[in-house]
Amino acid sequence: MRHLKGRRKLNRSGSHRVAMLRNMVTALLRHEQITTTDARAKEIRPIVERVITLGKRVQPEDLLKGTEEEQQAAAARRVHSIRLARRWVNDREVLQKLFDEYGVRYRDRKGGYTRIIKLGFRPGDNAPMSMIQLVEEEGEAASA
Repeated sequence: MRHLKGRRKLNRSGSHRVAMLRNMVTALLRHEQITTTDARAKEIRPIVERVITLGKRVQPEDLLKGTEEEQQAAAARRVHSIRLARRWVNDREVLQKLFDEYGVRYRDRKGGYTRIIKLGFRPGDNAPMSMIQLVEEEGEAASA
């Protein structure tokens, strides 16, 4: 039975599709916005949300709180989160940015880290295009 197999195939083989999605997730986290087709943007959104949630799990200041055993447990949880996020993020620098910058930026946000903006249609094949970007926090947007 094909229960819970309803993801978009994007006209690619499984390995090609996973590689493309990994590259797009890494590019989005590096540049904070990318332009792509609607279907691809809708497909990478849940992956990026999940990866950013992994980046929020253990904050750097949590590694210094509590007893030595609690610090070791927090360090172990952080390593586990990094390894899980490494499945989708191909670049060490982007992974570092995910856990240091995005983990702190979205600390108090419960979800909805991305936004998809429709851009119209691509001239070559009339494919619907979108821009997917990371949402800024309200305080940062007001100060900028």
